[in-house]
Amino acid sequence: MLIPITREKFDELIPLIASAEQYQYYWGKTEDFLRRALISFVLVVLIFIVGSILGKGAEPIRLISQIVGGLYWFWSPIYSASVQNARYRRLPYCCFWRGKILDVYLTEEIVRTQEEVDKLGRLLKVENRERRINIDVGDKLGYLAKIQAPVEPSHRSLKPGQAVELLVLSSNRNLDRNIQVTDAYIPRFNLWLGLYPYLRRDVFWDVREQLRYRYGKSKNNPPPRPRPGSRSRRPLRF
Repeated sequence: MLIPITREKFDELIPLIASAEQYQYYWGKTEDFLRRALISFVLVVLIFIVGSILGKGAEPIRLISQIVGGLYWFWSPIYSASVQNARYRRLPYCCFWRGKILDVYLTEEIVRTQEEVDKLGRLLKVENRERRINIDVGDKLGYLAKIQAPVEPSHRSLKPGQAVELLVLSSNRNLDRNIQVTDAYIPRFNLWLGLYPYLRRDVFWDVREQLRYRYGKSKNNPPPRPRPGSRSRRPLRF
């Protein structure tokens, strides 16, 4: 099922400014915060030194710059999420898509590569890998896309044939080439799947409710909004 979404609603689904989930995504782990805090400290010191060289005439600019630089740790996730959102917001055509899971499998992906020096002074390249779940999704027309996400215990319930919902975006009106997809929603388990939370959850659920009302009780119609916290206890199938 492919249903066009108005531009106004699309702009709500993928916001210009980071949503709570997107901010949390770019907030990262403790080491990410410490790195941003270090950058903030360095910026404040550098701005102070430059301001001292320029003299009292540059004091107002120095003060504002120090505040902005000192808060880098706070606004950096907002900026990063907004840049990520802008990639999709530039695409002019968007549709709500409902299909099913075609396949479920696990892979190991390289998420970060860094260089380290061993005890002998040799430079080594270290690869940080992450186990990810992959789901191939499609409908009666065939394969659509692959969705990836870091492995979590809740993914044990996923198996082929289960319904999946997401947004399909493209620069082409017919959405027949150069398509992009958002993170996916699995209604049966109230589960979101994806590497980045493009969609605002509350707006997406409102869209689903509107589609249910508009299309009545069709078997292809999205089911009602699940109760918060509902989870499945089915064993892992792969």
